[in-house]
Amino acid sequence: MIRLPQAKLDQVVDRFRMIEARMESATDGTEIVKLSKEHAELKPVVDAVTALLKARASGPELEELIALNDPELSPLAQEEFQELKERLPELERGVALLLAPKDKDENASAILEVRAGTGGDEAALFAGDLFRMYSRYAASQGWRVEIDSISEGDAGGYKEIIASVTGDGVFGKLKFESGVHRVQRVPATEAGGRIHTSAATVAVLPEAEDVEIDIQDKDIRIDTYRASGSGGQHVNKTDSAVRITHLPTGIVATSSEKSQHMNRQIAMRNLKARLYDIQRQALDAARSDARKSQVGSGDRSERIRTYNYPQGRVSDHRINLTLYNLSQFMEGEMDQMINALIADDQAARLAMLEEELG
Repeated sequence: MIRLPQAKLDQVVDRFRMIEARMESATDGTEIVKLSKEHAELKPVVDAVTALLKARASGPELEELIALNDPELSPLAQEEFQELKERLPELERGVALLLAPKDKDENASAILEVRAGTGGDEAALFAGDLFRMYSRYAASQGWRVEIDSISEGDAGGYKEIIASVTGDGVFGKLKFESGVHRVQRVPATEAGGRIHTSAATVAVLPEAEDVEIDIQDKDIRIDTYRASGSGGQHVNKTDSAVRITHLPTGIVATSSEKSQHMNRQIAMRNLKARLYDIQRQALDAARSDARKSQVGSGDRSERIRTYNYPQGRVSDHRINLTLYNLSQFMEGEMDQMINALIADDQAARLAMLEEELG
C-alpha cells in the first residue's frame, strides 16, 4: 500500500486554499480563467485528500475506544476499526492516482486518423471496419464524430479517413489506440478461403487549443483543389478542398467538405493537432527512461493489436490481454480492453509516484 506523506497532502490543500483566496480578489479576466481551471482540477483531489485525512484521524480515536474494554462501545469500535483498515488502502490508492503524473490532455477532444497499411484492398476494408468500430464506441460514450477528410478504397473501406471526436475525456480513452492494428481473416474476394494478414494504422492526437500552437503565416502554404470521391457534382466541379502545408516540418493537412471556408478551419485545426503531437512526442522521448513501462507512448511503428477472425479473438500485445468477443468488439464494445489499458497505465503512474516519494 502506498502511504502518502502528510506534507504532500497538506501541500495540495494549501494550494487549493490559496487559489480560492486569489479567485476572490482577482480582477484580470485571463487570470480568473486560469485560476478557475486549476480550481476545477484540484477540487476532486482535495475532496479525496479530505476523506483520506478524516479516515486516518479516526483510526487512533477508534483504538482508544477499543482499549476501554467497554462491553457496548468496544465491540462496535472494533468492527468499525476493521472496516477502516480495509477501506484505507483504497482511499490511499485513489488519492495517489489523482496525485500521480498524468497526461494534461486526458480530458481533451481528439483527432482520429485511420489509414490502410499493408494488404491492398483488404487493408482498406479493415481500415473501414476500424473506423466503424470507433464510431460505435464514440456513440456509446456520447461523443460526436465529424469526418474531416476521406479517401475511399477501390473495393470499399478507406485508404485514409480523418475525423474529429469531440467530448469529455476522448483522448484519455482513445490514446491507447495509436499504433499498428493487424487483422487475420479470409477476405471476401478470396475464392480459395485462405487467411490473409493485413494492417491499418491508427493515430489519436489531442486537439490543440489555440493558445498552445502558434502558426505563422509565412510558415504555411494554402492550396485549393478539386476534391475526389463521393459527393456528387459539387465535389467534381468546385475547387473547394483545402490543403495546408507547414513548410518548416513538411506536414500536410487537408479537408474536402463542400465549404472552402470550413475546410480552411478544419485543415488548420488538424495541422495544429499534428504539430502539438510532435511536441508531445518530444516531451515523451525526454522522459522515456523514467516511463519505459508506460502504455500508449505513441510509438506507431509497433504492432499493438491483432484481430483474428477465424478464432474470434482480439489480442492486445502491450498488456498480453486476449478477448474472445471479436464480433462484439468490432461493434464498439471496447470497454473491457480500454479499461484494462487504463488500469495498466495507472499502475505505471503509481510506480512513478512511489519512486518519486522514495
